[in-house]
Amino acid sequence: MDTPASTDSPAGTSTDAVLRLTAHEAAERLGLPAGSLSVPELARALRDQGASEVVVTGDPHDWLDTAHASGWLTRPRSGPTDHAMRFEAALARGWVAADAAVLARLPEHATALDLPVLSVDETPARWTAPLTHVPALGVYAIVDSAERVRACAEAGAGLIQLRIKARRDDPSLVPEIRAALDAASSHGRTPLVINDHWRLALSLQAPALHLGQEDWLALRPTERTTIAAAQARGLQLGMSSHSLWELCRARGAGADLIACGPVWPTLTKDMPWHAQGLDNLAWWVRMAGRPVIAIGGILAPEQLEQCAATGAATVCVVRGLGNDPRATLPRWQRAWDAGHHHAAPRPAPAWPHPTLTPGAA
Repeated sequence: MDTPASTDSPAGTSTDAVLRLTAHEAAERLGLPAGSLSVPELARALRDQGASEVVVTGDPHDWLDTAHASGWLTRPRSGPTDHAMRFEAALARGWVAADAAVLARLPEHATALDLPVLSVDETPARWTAPLTHVPALGVYAIVDSAERVRACAEAGAGLIQLRIKARRDDPSLVPEIRAALDAASSHGRTPLVINDHWRLALSLQAPALHLGQEDWLALRPTERTTIAAAQARGLQLGMSSHSLWELCRARGAGADLIACGPVWPTLTKDMPWHAQGLDNLAWWVRMAGRPVIAIGGILAPEQLEQCAATGAATVCVVRGLGNDPRATLPRWQRAWDAGHHHAAPRPAPAWPHPTLTPGAA
């Protein structure tokens, strides 16, 4: 990592009440005997004393208790020894503490073999190896009705997501999802992804499910176990990610597909994230170890072609489908083919750029 000169902060301290220290230093700072509290308890005690964010480093796990993420960050193999300098450098470059903790653990010329995983609770997530081959999936159509699922399936979309923003007890959901599944399976068996409604997706034996990070965090441990059991039977799990720690959490959750967004600014959702751009998208492709979904602000075929040229496994089209996906999808598919088979794929940068302003919720 190309870093500026190290700060002269004493061990166990950082700027603006962001603490990065070992468990021994944390206990010493609190005036407690070593081992008297668990690492998460030490971090909470430091927060209670006024620290805004705490990263407790160890081997092979770091504990994060930050404004944006908490959990065990588990690295797959030995990381850099100059963690303190790299952490401070990332903060100085505008990364929030949770992302700085990820960057501090990545070596020079990092690959997917180096990406840590992040847990959702006090049980460390299991690190699994990246895929050796990531399939190309084509155009990913996102629609809100069974009728539009049928249109996209007839037009040959690579993936289709049914995204219906409705309460889970809405009586129209079951027949609509069932009709969408029938429409997808009867037209070339296009994989249908159900957004959010995981219970119905499992009960109706949908082939794939997509969840946002907040949805995943809101699940009880037993519910996450239920989804994992469905994955073992063949369910594909997609998960959103907008930051480095969310990428690590998606990997720790066992996601089969990981969305990177927004690639460009989008009006579809109100969110605090800066645009990823094609540079971050290419970095996600290199580091995720899973098929990467490009999403957000993709309104023209030229944009889809650029996303495909990064190596993204699939690229989402929402508003660009227009009123008749049967008429619009061929143009998007030509753009996918051009980008996917581009003679000079877009290279990934050495390091990504920040996607959240420090202090943003």
